[in-house]
Amino acid sequence: MTEKSWDFFKRLGSPKNIVAPMVDQSEYAWRILSFRYNADLCYTPMFHARNFASSEKYRNGVFTTGPEDKNIIVQFCANEPDWFFKAAQLVQDKCKAVDLNLGCPQGIARKGQYGAFLMDDVHWDTIAKMVNKIHTELDIPVTCKIRIFPDVEKTLRYAKMIQDAGCQLLTVHGRLREQKGQLTGLADWEQIKRVREALDIPVVANGNILYKEDVDRCIQETGVVGVMTAEGSLYNPCIFSGKYYAVVDICQEYLNICKSVPGSAQLSEAKNHIFKLAIRLLNRHTEIREMLGKAKKLEDLQQALDDYTHEYTGPIEVDENGIKQLPDWVCQPWIRPPAEELMAPNPVKQAEKRKLKEQQPKQEKKQLLVCKGCQSSVASARCGHQLCKKCCIRRFQETQSECPGHIKGHTKAKHESQQQSL
Repeated sequence: MTEKSWDFFKRLGSPKNIVAPMVDQSEYAWRILSFRYNADLCYTPMFHARNFASSEKYRNGVFTTGPEDKNIIVQFCANEPDWFFKAAQLVQDKCKAVDLNLGCPQGIARKGQYGAFLMDDVHWDTIAKMVNKIHTELDIPVTCKIRIFPDVEKTLRYAKMIQDAGCQLLTVHGRLREQKGQLTGLADWEQIKRVREALDIPVVANGNILYKEDVDRCIQETGVVGVMTAEGSLYNPCIFSGKYYAVVDICQEYLNICKSVPGSAQLSEAKNHIFKLAIRLLNRHTEIREMLGKAKKLEDLQQALDDYTHEYTGPIEVDENGIKQLPDWVCQPWIRPPAEELMAPNPVKQAEKRKLKEQQPKQEKKQLLVCKGCQSSVASARCGHQLCKKCCIRRFQETQSECPGHIKGHTKAKHESQQQSL
């Protein structure tokens, strides 16, 4: 299998620069743009295998491809071998391989029991069956993308199990399942290196890629065959080129692709991409941000770009720590603030909240009335007779006079009374 895996890697063109699978963000238009700026391999967004195989509407809504998809792998999340296989069959003539997502840490993956929530020991047999079914019955290879465990030895056992099941290429995201959102933190390249040393198949690294230099450094430090990036690509699709391009020019190029290749991106996807690419500019040009937010069609996004006055000022510098100081007008990574900073109380926002609260007119508290019937319970606010629910139902049973506020209770009581008379 080792020779087969490396032959497959060569057929892919021995990709070094890889764009990660990103839900609603690595769509066809984005892949076209990425290939133009030195991406060697792109993954589709993650698709739900059961939905993809069973619903043509879902399938047509999430997956679009074409002649400019030079080198792609289609990714699925799944927890049943048969559904994974059925979904893979539908794309085997449109891609180079199918990938099993074993790294999604989001709440929806927990609820659906897929992605990183198959890492628990009890699910390893299911993973092996899914991988092996594709490996033995499909015409194209199967690859996988995983996260690491706190214990490197367990990560190695996990990776070897997946390799033995038939995986032909393994991407290792060097973060734990719990490292997400504000707690993302740094990826562990050392664990990735250990996996690469333990396996016989090609291994790709994912995590800590902000600049082109990081790609070369990661390969050198871990020995992997290629590097995958997600956020690095989203904020700078030109990351693999090693050059810095103007945000407005890249936004325009992306919109041109969306308009010239019908169906290559949905409006929501296009808006998300423009917002991420121009995040620094939009923090200063709030009027453009508002226009983008209200956009109802691609033409509205175009109008927002047309209304923006181009800024090509400010040099690219390097500070005393060797960190690049890039001007806002160029595409660049978004560096997450430390978790402590994100989670710490913000005195400015707290002061603003207090001020807003003080400005709001104080509402008088409604006075609670005592039930006129039992004299102990609180009267229902809906009751026109100032009675609690029980007393109002009792009144109805005695008088057959309905109360609009307790009509449901009266109907139920009437039904029970009829049943008893039968």
